[in-house]
Amino acid sequence: MQGLLCANVMPEDAANTTGQARDPDGTGRQNGNRTMKFTEEHEWLFAEGDIVTVGITTHAAEQLGDVVFVELPEVGDEVAKDDEIVVIESVKAASDILAPLDGEVVEVNEALTDEPGKVNDDPQGDAWFFKLKVSDMSPMEDYMDEAGYKDFIG
Repeated sequence: MQGLLCANVMPEDAANTTGQARDPDGTGRQNGNRTMKFTEEHEWLFAEGDIVTVGITTHAAEQLGDVVFVELPEVGDEVAKDDEIVVIESVKAASDILAPLDGEVVEVNEALTDEPGKVNDDPQGDAWFFKLKVSDMSPMEDYMDEAGYKDFIG
């Protein structure tokens, strides 16, 4: 969400509708090769191995208001960090979601093109936007954990 409040997704097993990340398997936020991070652009990133699922936080969805349109990238697209990759339009604003990492889009959440309102219903769950296959995961360490993100949004 370029400029709006900022603006990125998390699978249902990693978040709940209150905006708090769920512990994916009951043993801790970072276990094995699973990691949950948040960006200053209000995106969430859920990494499992070299696949990162991206969406926007509950805070971002609330700031946007009712989402009426989502344009997703194409599977196979190669993206660089900070490329505009998703367009979201709401009753309040139009915003771009930026790629949080370099990678290849390996899956998109097609359900959002037909039902963009899902972004408001479950932003940190079923309303993830895309999944990236990432070769260099080290930039993930630059992003906030859940406690850091909560401090960031106040």
